[in-house]
Amino acid sequence: MDLELWVAVGAALWGAAAGLLVPRPAYRLSVRPDEPWRDCCPEGHALTGPARGWLGLARCPECGGRGRAPGIPRTASQVSGDAGRVALGDAPSAYGPGVSLISLTTAVVCAGLALATGTRPELAVWLLLAPLGVLLAVVDFRVQRLPDVLTLPLAGAALVLLGAAALVPEHAGDWLTALYGSLALGGAYFLLFLINPNGMGFGDVKLALGLGAVLGWYGWSVVLLGTFAGFLFGGLYGMGLVVVRRAGRKTSIPFGPFLVAGAYVGLLIGAYAA
Repeated sequence: MDLELWVAVGAALWGAAAGLLVPRPAYRLSVRPDEPWRDCCPEGHALTGPARGWLGLARCPECGGRGRAPGIPRTASQVSGDAGRVALGDAPSAYGPGVSLISLTTAVVCAGLALATGTRPELAVWLLLAPLGVLLAVVDFRVQRLPDVLTLPLAGAALVLLGAAALVPEHAGDWLTALYGSLALGGAYFLLFLINPNGMGFGDVKLALGLGAVLGWYGWSVVLLGTFAGFLFGGLYGMGLVVVRRAGRKTSIPFGPFLVAGAYVGLLIGAYAA
């Protein structure tokens, strides 16, 4: 096995491990804008662990986090449901979004980035930012919200980390273009927000700052490609909901997951072609 394949395997393992830590903050952040971040499990037990309960597996050792207090017997349907979750890799003590699915998704995302980027130094940046992108997509899909505590650090971290990567030999991008891409995409989304606030949330504008930096690293063509892909994915999803009559033409949909997916496609193509 050559070096690049070993790197891809390592990236997949990193993604799987990082994905295990996504459900807990996703659970805590998936609230309406007027509500505080969740600080307890569904049964009211305080979340504990490193960083005041933000890091760690999404498990409650006291009640199992499935809406069942200690000592209360489970029904047959609950037992069957727990067996199904175990078969999918989720222990009955987990809460929040599906741990197995998110871990697998993050592993695939990181492996794809490694295969496209190879051993160039910017790969380290992509692997560090990928779990944050998955977290943003999960939260927005659940509650149609892109919290500032995720979008703004993403933009700042992308520019800082890419600045460090630009100092390492054999990188294949340009930091100034990443900076200009961040400002340009953020500005374009801000104009869309001003034109149609109901169709474009301000959280999407802040997310665009980070995605613009990532895409801009490989040039303006990648910025355009990733942006187009995001709108394409979002449009297809919305049309699909209309076709199956689960939404109308004016129904609001979470746009963040499709922006992230589009940026991922653009980044893959840009990294492979660089």
